[in-house]
Amino acid sequence: MSIDTETIDGVRVVTAHGEIDHTHRETLYQELVPSQDATGTRTVLDLAGVSFMDSSGINILIAAHQALTEAGGWLRLAGAHGPVLRVMELVGIDTLIDCHPTPHHALTD
Repeated sequence: MSIDTETIDGVRVVTAHGEIDHTHRETLYQELVPSQDATGTRTVLDLAGVSFMDSSGINILIAAHQALTEAGGWLRLAGAHGPVLRVMELVGIDTLIDCHPTPHHALTD
């Protein structure tokens, strides 16, 4: 898995490519929640380049969502498709975390 991060209008956009599984959980979490003091951090995770995500990926998303929300920020997901979207729908993560078709939509909503 590879991860790119950029900031657009004060929002961190984290773009993941490859597979999200237990071997990448710490790296991804640190990109989503960049420090212990995540006060006001707003993050969009672009999943368009992700081909696979297991339960550890779901756990990372939930933990990051909770940490950012508790700190007055938020996490939005964008671009999930195929098997990744299916897993998210099966476990109901799409009802917990705002999901958008593209990063652009996530930034403008």
